[in-house]
Amino acid sequence: MTVTLVTGANKGLGYEAARQLIELGHTVYLGARRVDRGQSAASELGAHFVQLEVTDDKSVATALDVIAGREGHLDVLVNNAGISTTAAVTGQAALEVFDTNVIGIIRVTQAALPLLEKSENPVVVNVSSALGSFWAVTNPDRRQFHFPSIMYGSSKAAVSMLTVQYAKAVPNIKFNAVEPGFTATDLTPFSGAGQPVAKGAEVIVRMATIGKDGPTGTFQEGEDELGW
Repeated sequence: MTVTLVTGANKGLGYEAARQLIELGHTVYLGARRVDRGQSAASELGAHFVQLEVTDDKSVATALDVIAGREGHLDVLVNNAGISTTAAVTGQAALEVFDTNVIGIIRVTQAALPLLEKSENPVVVNVSSALGSFWAVTNPDRRQFHFPSIMYGSSKAAVSMLTVQYAKAVPNIKFNAVEPGFTATDLTPFSGAGQPVAKGAEVIVRMATIGKDGPTGTFQEGEDELGW
């Protein structure tokens, strides 16, 4: 049985990715900050809930200890937890965005590495954004070119670099970043115009289910690679 942890999974893309992975036979651990919401979502999906606040070292360690005690290994980590903000651009606001979107990935990934290394096919999927793609935001044909995003976009650019560097540093584990697309979630401005969340989760699920010969150190969008 493939054991998978999805962070920030009580709603939106994380919830839908968890649902699709469960349908494919994965044993999914649903990570969420709020116990009530996380337990409710896990119950709806048939997942296992772990309280996981990616900005809290103790919370992260406890969550991975729970998985270690129950499963002994981890096959797939989906670093989905992320935040955006409409606040004015300030140092404090930027620290909060980066703490969740970037440092949170480091916290969870570092805690998960010992369990991932026990897997026969360990995979990490980092949910990024084309707003963090230098190629996309400098290409007038892309919608990201027309949507300035100082804090969120730069945090996702950091996620992309983390993906590349982890792929180089830990070659026995496949690390890939994904762009789910403009999706109708609470995180997305004007989300009512976005694609269905089931469509956005497809690329997450595709990269979470790659085989041993799958890619590493790539940025994926839909069925294709996205320029960094």
